[in-house]
Amino acid sequence: MKVYILDQGHLECDSNQIVAMSTVGTLENPTPTIKWIKVPVYQVLIDHPEAKILFDTGCHPDAMKGYWPEGLRKIFPYFYNEEQRIENQLNSIGLNPRDVDIVVQSHMHLDHAGNLHLFKHAPVYVHRQDFMYGLTLTHTNPDPATHGAYIKAELEVPCNFQLVDEDFELLPGINIITLPGHTPGVLGLVLKLKKSGTFIFPADAIYTSGNYGPPGKFSGIVYDSLAFMKSIEKVRQIAKRENAKVIFGHDWDLYQALKKAPAYYD
Repeated sequence: MKVYILDQGHLECDSNQIVAMSTVGTLENPTPTIKWIKVPVYQVLIDHPEAKILFDTGCHPDAMKGYWPEGLRKIFPYFYNEEQRIENQLNSIGLNPRDVDIVVQSHMHLDHAGNLHLFKHAPVYVHRQDFMYGLTLTHTNPDPATHGAYIKAELEVPCNFQLVDEDFELLPGINIITLPGHTPGVLGLVLKLKKSGTFIFPADAIYTSGNYGPPGKFSGIVYDSLAFMKSIEKVRQIAKRENAKVIFGHDWDLYQALKKAPAYYD
C-alpha cells in the first residue's frame, strides 16, 4: 500500500478560525491585531492492492470566480496554481480521476467536496449526519449565505453515496473512524503501512497541533462542542495504542514537512 499526499494549494484566514480565541482582547490591549495565516488544502490517494482510494476531493477550481459565496471568498480565500488542480496531482502519479475506485469524503464542506463531480463513477463514503445536515441547510433556504460551509451543487452531484454511521474496516489496513464535532459527522482514516507505520488522518476533526494539545482547543467552526472534544480524545487514544502519527487537517507547519506526490509513504 502506498499513500500519496496531493497538494491542492491553500486557504488564508484569521487564525481564530483555526484555533478559537488565539487572539484575545484584554484591558491593556482591547483591539489586538489578528493574525492572518495560510492553511493547506490536500487530499490523500491510497494505492491499495485491492483499490485506489481518494480521501477528500478538495476545492472547486472556480471557488474564487463566483462558485463560492462572496462571504466565504473573503473569509477563506483559496489560492492554487494549475499544477495543484486535482486532475494534475493525480496525473503526477500516473492516474486520472477515472482510475479512482472509492472516494471517502471526510465531510461535505466546500474545501473538501469541491471536485466530487469528477468521481460520479465511484462509491462515495460520507458520514450520514453530515450529509443530512448539509442537505437541510442548502435546501431549506435559497440564500447561499445561510448554507454555512456547504455548497448546494456538491450535495447534489449524482454519486453513489454510501452513508456511514460507525467505524469500520474499508479494506485491510484501512479503517474509517467517525469523529463528530466540527460538523455532525466527520470521517477520519487510520492507515497501517508496513514501513512508515500507522497514520491517522482526522481531517477537520483536528485542524492543527494547536487544537490537539493537550489540552484540546476548539476551532472557530464547531457544531457540537462536547463531541468535538471527545473526537480529539478518540484520536489521541488510537494514536497512543497504535503508536500512530496524526496528520492534522490544516496544519501549515506539519504540512511543509510531509512528502508530496509523486513521493509517497509505504
